[in-house]
Amino acid sequence: MSDEASLREGEALLPSVEASLKELELAKMLSGQDDALNCYVDINAGAGGTESMDWASMLLRMYTRYAERKGWKVELSDFNAGEEAGIKNASLRIEGDFAFGYMKAEMGVHRLVRISPYDSNARRHTSFASVDVYPEIDDDIKIDIPEKDYELKFIRGGGAGGQKVNKTSSTAQLRHLPTGIILTVQTERSQTANRDMAFKILRARLYDLEVKKRDAETQAREGAKADISFGSQIRSYVLAPYRMVKDLRTGIESGQPDKVLDGELDEFVTAQLMGVKNPAKALPD
Repeated sequence: MSDEASLREGEALLPSVEASLKELELAKMLSGQDDALNCYVDINAGAGGTESMDWASMLLRMYTRYAERKGWKVELSDFNAGEEAGIKNASLRIEGDFAFGYMKAEMGVHRLVRISPYDSNARRHTSFASVDVYPEIDDDIKIDIPEKDYELKFIRGGGAGGQKVNKTSSTAQLRHLPTGIILTVQTERSQTANRDMAFKILRARLYDLEVKKRDAETQAREGAKADISFGSQIRSYVLAPYRMVKDLRTGIESGQPDKVLDGELDEFVTAQLMGVKNPAKALPD
């Protein structure tokens, strides 16, 4: 066989080789025991009032769009609107192949710098919001919740702008006494459905706490998970005076923040899951 023929044969095989390499990379990225599971995503506004609440709502949209791009099913399981704009906190349930495996890369504090639309003097503001992700546990995993450990009540739900979600007290509010976890579920149509969803989320949260407790020593040693506290952001999104998104763990950056905020996160997520270690300095305010 001539060199030219060998070259053509090699070029023809290249796509299949690249596909095999991508499969191997995917297996490496998503090899955790819970990576294949569905997940819950909690978004909480940080200090900063309306500006941070608006930022939290932008993250809610970003992750909804990211999930839709990947063909996942997204459900809003909790939503607490801000007084003027945005959200105080919200929770998403994401259902799809390896949803937790991908979304766990987003855990941490996210920082926004922009000219605030809520500042009459058009000054730049820095806002923070935290993102937590935990797997939806398999029904085969039993998490016992004794009756003495929780308080359950039903209240009337409210939506954005004070709009009533329902006229009856069907919203389930579940408080887990040992951990202080409080869950409010108002997206289902009945008390029973909201109660069941609240307990399902609570079991997932308790399972996640147990896993984190079990793996705390390993995580601390390997630095596998950033401390989720304000001031220790994992990613900065700057919209003024220049436009840039930079991941402070991997050094990956994009000069197209609008696309990132519209859910184009694969480059950032993949780099984190692949263990790219090129920490970047925080972007200046």
